[in-house]
Amino acid sequence: MSTEDHPAPRSLAEALRGRDDTALGALLRSRPDLITPVPTDLTQLATRAGTRASVVRALERLDRFALQTAEALAVAGDPASYDELLGLMAGDDRDPEVAAALPAALAALREQALVWGADDRLRLVRTARELLAPSPQHPSPTGLGPSVREATAGMSPGRIQEIVAAVGLPSTHDSVSAVQALAALFTHRKKMARLLAAAPAESREVLERLMWGPPYGQVTHDPAARLRWLLDRGLLLPTAPGTVVLPREVALHLRAGRAHRAPEPVPPAVTAASAHRPQVVDATAAGQAYTALATVEELLTDWNEGGPPVLRAGGLSVRDLKRTAVALDLPEPVAAFWVELAYAAGLLASDGEADERYAATPAYDEWLERPAPERWALLAQTWLTATRTSGLVGGRDAKERALSALGPGLDRSAAPEVRHRVLALLAALPEGAAPDPEAVLARLRWERPLRGAQNAPGAQGQRPEEDLRARLARWTLAEAELLGMTGRGALSAHGRALLGAHTEKTPRTEPHGPGDKLPFHHHRAPGALEPLSPAEQGVAAAAAARLLAPLLPEPLDHVLLQADLTAVAPGPLQRPLAAVLGVLADVESKGGATVYRFTPASVRRALDAGRTAADLHAFLAAHARTPVPQPLAYLIDDVARRHGRLRVGAASAYLRCDDDTVLNEILADKRAVPLRLRLLAPTVLASQADPAALLDGLRAMGYAPAAESADGDVLITRADAHRTPPRTPPEPVPDGPPMPDATLLSAAIRAIRAGDLASTAPRRPADPAAPPPAPGELPRTSSAETLATMQAAVLTGEALWIGYVNAEGAASQRVVAPVRVEGGFVTAYDHTADEVRTYPLHRITGVAELADD
Repeated sequence: MSTEDHPAPRSLAEALRGRDDTALGALLRSRPDLITPVPTDLTQLATRAGTRASVVRALERLDRFALQTAEALAVAGDPASYDELLGLMAGDDRDPEVAAALPAALAALREQALVWGADDRLRLVRTARELLAPSPQHPSPTGLGPSVREATAGMSPGRIQEIVAAVGLPSTHDSVSAVQALAALFTHRKKMARLLAAAPAESREVLERLMWGPPYGQVTHDPAARLRWLLDRGLLLPTAPGTVVLPREVALHLRAGRAHRAPEPVPPAVTAASAHRPQVVDATAAGQAYTALATVEELLTDWNEGGPPVLRAGGLSVRDLKRTAVALDLPEPVAAFWVELAYAAGLLASDGEADERYAATPAYDEWLERPAPERWALLAQTWLTATRTSGLVGGRDAKERALSALGPGLDRSAAPEVRHRVLALLAALPEGAAPDPEAVLARLRWERPLRGAQNAPGAQGQRPEEDLRARLARWTLAEAELLGMTGRGALSAHGRALLGAHTEKTPRTEPHGPGDKLPFHHHRAPGALEPLSPAEQGVAAAAAARLLAPLLPEPLDHVLLQADLTAVAPGPLQRPLAAVLGVLADVESKGGATVYRFTPASVRRALDAGRTAADLHAFLAAHARTPVPQPLAYLIDDVARRHGRLRVGAASAYLRCDDDTVLNEILADKRAVPLRLRLLAPTVLASQADPAALLDGLRAMGYAPAAESADGDVLITRADAHRTPPRTPPEPVPDGPPMPDATLLSAAIRAIRAGDLASTAPRRPADPAAPPPAPGELPRTSSAETLATMQAAVLTGEALWIGYVNAEGAASQRVVAPVRVEGGFVTAYDHTADEVRTYPLHRITGVAELADD
């Protein structure tokens, strides 16, 4: 088709106007910030696409080769041809790998509205050029310096003519033509080769040192001969006193036309470091998944009666995190991971009391009632989408404040994307293959090179050269292994199932030429997340739970009792059995088999929880595969016989006992002095200590007192009594605007098209002699003219162009067909909104008839 039928666009707005709905939808999907809020027309969309914040965000989401292509366009002419761009990327020898990948990279830049124009007039949007073009303050990643025209902008005309004469060019009458002639010489390969062939060897060494950047160097007021030769011929140009620069055209000649030292058209391959049988991987991951569930349960059981206090600034203290790590027998960073995961899943929170502490939430009790595979799927899915990053614990923020577990400042919006991308790379490997971590990091750096250049505050002990994205990737590999998503470094079957709903399934198809169009989803940023509906998340979780269920050990309903007052659980126990045994005995060791030890304190704990000696004997007889040892039976009976003989109430506290000899023994005991007891009656002692302190003091003396209520009834204490009020889990911090779904995208495109129709519709000026109104300018007519024109349009059925200001003060242009005018309102079919609407006449700024064409 001829160019007369489709003239070249003169602006980005015109280029967008030439796109179909599919291409426009691709732009809005790749840059969702452009749709928040929905632009009124394509001109506003183009303006928003050129703002600095939006362009920076778009550049950050380019892969390395697409970014290199944009950087090359920033040092090319404006506009540039495709052949010029190809020369800058592939060099004089036209590297075939670069030449094959360039059309796709250019299509990506076009799709994201960073480049517009035909192949013979490619233009990088102005903001992107300003960000990527070389300058003394912001050197270009290409290592190139300013062009000859830019470097000679402040040079005297006489000095320019001296340089022109020194390189053998005829003198000119003005500096502009002289600079053009000098630039033409530097870009002519054969002439430039002859000029450099005459250069001294020392001068060529200077050029080679500056060739790949940085292009600036220092000289004295009396330069050496090797530098003087280059300065006389303009191969080095002064930019400031004592500073010279290698002109861009000279550097490109020395580089054989390449803008980049090492173009990277192909992403680095993620290689496998080891391979295992898939069955071994799944079994290993399932074992770790079971350990993950047990760790979370142990953590929250330890905090059942009220966990550590909340710091004034929020979070856990260093001492409390260390105590938690010791209780879980884990390193502190791993303990911080489990604490943060339980918090993100809504299983623990602060209780909100005056003496604020962390405790389990009611959701934890509901979680415990679910089957083990479903509990794991909830934890894993929470981890995939959480933005709180436990790896930062122990580091400092930008203001040098310590970052604590459960405290503020741990959200990193890039975390979910990095986790999904790392696991997607693992999913692309053969089943059972574990990747080389360095290969994963190299691939991520290729996919997000600008993100990789931004350092963020992190945890102590991290290598300073690693950016946040690389550290997130390393933490992802370690945390996936802890959680049981991976086994021996390879992605498990249940991990693959949980990730499946998040993995991009659209195949990539490369274009064959610079003008080829791409499929709708072709150039989505690598690792970009599709919004998932709750139903899709449920399907993924259910699939993962089904695959994990056969791999988890079956809970046991028995233990092995031993004569040394211990019980051995040869595997995981059923929940009711584990709950009762956890109160009746203390865990002595964990592993493949858990060893419980019965002590007087643990038996008293069970009695305090409302059990009787008969209940405990019956429980052990029902769940022991061996007879109950005599020492254990004697221990239970002995503690039960003494339990509750003493009763503690509030005086501040009182102590009563039917056996007055016991009270006399307590009064005579020197260890009772801190309790400040005195005899009120033969069977009652009063204390100035509070009931809890009195209970603890008597138990430390070897007694087994029981607390009682104001009515004299024994108070029963339960280990799981303390819970927070209902809490909602912390919301992940989004990484920019969410990806629009198909419904929003379709509605936004319709609204933009309709608004563009209203703003660009040709209209007839009220005064034929007056010039036509400028595009985007609202029509202005008096109230009487507006009313008369509306009434006439009702009779004729013509469409009108109006300006309208809504109740919030936002102005817009609309094309309407009036149906009825009455009571200060006009009812009309709005072509812009594709529906019938009613407008107050006083909010219409003016009206104009549409032109006949």
